[in-house]
Amino acid sequence: MRRQIPGGIHHIQYGTSTIDYEILYSARTTLAISVFPDQSVLVKAPEGAQFQHIEASVLRRANWILKQRRHFDRLARPHRLRREYVSGEAYRFLGRQCRLKVIESSIERVTRSRSLLMVETRTPLDPVHTGDLVEGWFARQAERVFATRLETCLLRLTHWTLDKPKLVIRPMKLRWGSITPRGTLTLNPRLIQAPTELIDYVILHELCHLREMNHSSAFYALLDQVMPSWREHQQRLNTYEFL
Repeated sequence: MRRQIPGGIHHIQYGTSTIDYEILYSARTTLAISVFPDQSVLVKAPEGAQFQHIEASVLRRANWILKQRRHFDRLARPHRLRREYVSGEAYRFLGRQCRLKVIESSIERVTRSRSLLMVETRTPLDPVHTGDLVEGWFARQAERVFATRLETCLLRLTHWTLDKPKLVIRPMKLRWGSITPRGTLTLNPRLIQAPTELIDYVILHELCHLREMNHSSAFYALLDQVMPSWREHQQRLNTYEFL
């Protein structure tokens, strides 16, 4: 009899798309696949279900899963319009609050100096264009900062001889991060608002899943080893005021 694969994060390749999905075994008789607004995929499977059967079911539903993800992605985009992108709006960057200042200029750029986020643009009265500049700046900062923090966290785990994970930045409604067994680390771009120690907590949490793909006592023992203060950081993250 083939061994049941443990629950946790797995993935399949469907054309050019990679679908990450979490398996949750429970006392049920049928298999159910759900796609959530953060684009995560949960497979609820009966106890004892063989992995090959689960994987084949996900592959059969892959087209539907991708359609659901695109649907949620379209719903999430209008969120940006809730901001007006005008001078005086508040933002957070690495734990510090800053105010937006939009000025007319022949140069198109965004710079930050202490508590000021300066947007220079030829069209200062166009909030859509200003929004593109601001969101583009935050996206670039997230790529730079997250890559640096990942390198820093990996240095704390050199005794594990881990391969460097592939870093993906993607909006997620319900999660700050996730990781696949093969080492694709996904981080929520909103984390760029949080202090670096909270970003490190999320990254280390996910890296521990490369050894324990669940939230068992063994997983938390690993987390205690690599970040003894993780409970404090978890509490801060849960109560942190994101803008």
